[in-house]
Amino acid sequence: MNSPQGSTLTTNMAGLVDGSTAREEVSHIDCLPVYVKELIAGGGAGAFAKTTVAPLERIKILLQTRTDGFRSLGVYQSLRKVLKHEGVLGFYKGNGASVVRIIPYAALHFMTYERYRGWILDNYSFMGSGPIIDLLAGSASGGTAVICTYPLDLARTKLAYQVTDTRTNFRSGIRSLYPQPAYNGIRDVLTSVHREGGLRGLYRGVGPTLAGVLPYAGLKFYIYEVLKLHVPEEHQKSIAMHLSCGAVAGLFGQTFTYPLDVVRRQMQVESLQCSRIQGGTRYRNTLDGLTTIARNQGWRQLFAGLSINYIKMVPSVAVGFASYDMMKVWLHIPPRQKSQTVSS
Repeated sequence: MNSPQGSTLTTNMAGLVDGSTAREEVSHIDCLPVYVKELIAGGGAGAFAKTTVAPLERIKILLQTRTDGFRSLGVYQSLRKVLKHEGVLGFYKGNGASVVRIIPYAALHFMTYERYRGWILDNYSFMGSGPIIDLLAGSASGGTAVICTYPLDLARTKLAYQVTDTRTNFRSGIRSLYPQPAYNGIRDVLTSVHREGGLRGLYRGVGPTLAGVLPYAGLKFYIYEVLKLHVPEEHQKSIAMHLSCGAVAGLFGQTFTYPLDVVRRQMQVESLQCSRIQGGTRYRNTLDGLTTIARNQGWRQLFAGLSINYIKMVPSVAVGFASYDMMKVWLHIPPRQKSQTVSS
């Protein structure tokens, strides 16, 4: 005979899975506006996904910016070197700034995506409701999120770029392996950069960021929704389905825009690199950055760290999309209008 407690537990677990928990138990959630729920779902999904791949993100930045001691190393050797000199915590250097940035970024990204998508459907019905709407809404939401959170991305990159030896050499008393200035945290980066370059300094590199994120964010949502259209109805709620579709979407989207990400990283750390990078003049704009890097560092540098980015992007985007869709169910966000293919 099942006990009352057992029946209650079974009911609650079933409700958590399918999102049908008793209304009185979640009345405080149901009272929240939909856009607030979308902000919570997006921010939580972004923070979880970013922390999952933080070690790979640190190595990618070190390879992209050609940090001393890492220029000729591969992914595995770079991981071992960071572990040797900085310990396990070294893999998460800059992750605090990354999470502080990704929570508002992902929250704005997902929330404004839903808002832009609804606005387009309401005002431009002649465009239909197919994945092209997801492409436009994804691009617009990506640009909005970047503009609002870019200084935090700048801080994350500068912190991740620094390589110090936390296992101090007691004979020499030297702690830092490299001569670049050290920042003590997010606030120190932001105040120092603002003092040196003002608001313009805080947005150094935003050009290639926007040039990359507009097509990337649009393609990511577009491919994700297109793939979901081909998933049988009985598998629509599968976590494995969300992870797979998200992984493929991130993989394709990132491949087309990766060189712009390299330009962005190098522009963000120019003040730290000084003259140590060949052809280390300041890039005037995105196009100048692309051509200068290809000419002075070789075209392969435009794809430096791409292999680790593939390794990172699959779980990152997959976890992000899957977490967002699962949190939407948990927060009782009403399902939006499904994308439909335009019949010929």
